[in-house]
Amino acid sequence: MLKWLTGRQPIPVWVIKQIDDSLLHLCGQGVIEPNVKSSAVIEQLRSGRYEGAVTMAGGGLVLNARLFAALVPLDALQLDEQGHAHWNGRSWYVAQVPQRCWTYEERLVPQRQVFNGQELLVSVEDVSTIRRQLEESSGPGQASFEAAGDKEHPLIAPRGEDLSPSDSRRDNRTDIWRGHDD
Repeated sequence: MLKWLTGRQPIPVWVIKQIDDSLLHLCGQGVIEPNVKSSAVIEQLRSGRYEGAVTMAGGGLVLNARLFAALVPLDALQLDEQGHAHWNGRSWYVAQVPQRCWTYEERLVPQRQVFNGQELLVSVEDVSTIRRQLEESSGPGQASFEAAGDKEHPLIAPRGEDLSPSDSRRDNRTDIWRGHDD
């Protein structure tokens, strides 16, 4: 009751992780608990200037608004039966963003998945830049080896050379216990 009197009612919002050309990566719904009047926060939301916390629906996870491309008041975005969103005078395809991607700060890409016989778009992490960097760093099946003994530690015996008893690196004490494992 006190929140209603002070004008600080919780504001339900759609949480959009990423906006592509014709696709919204939609996390679902969230709630903003305003510290100032709700009308001021709604104006910040509409202009894209809101900074603060958003509580995600269904689990109560509280995240910073900077993780998302947009927080849209519920009445400003509508979903139709085909799963399309209508927002800002446009029709958008929608990809559902799983919880593991809510805090992911790189690019997301849509992936088609079938769920209960219905095809859905699900957002996944775009790892193409990582894959490209790995491919550029070394070609497939190639390995780089240094010249023999180039970077070996001085206490490691060189391979292929016989050690004489006078070699200071040889330790004869290891021969004492051999054969006496009782």
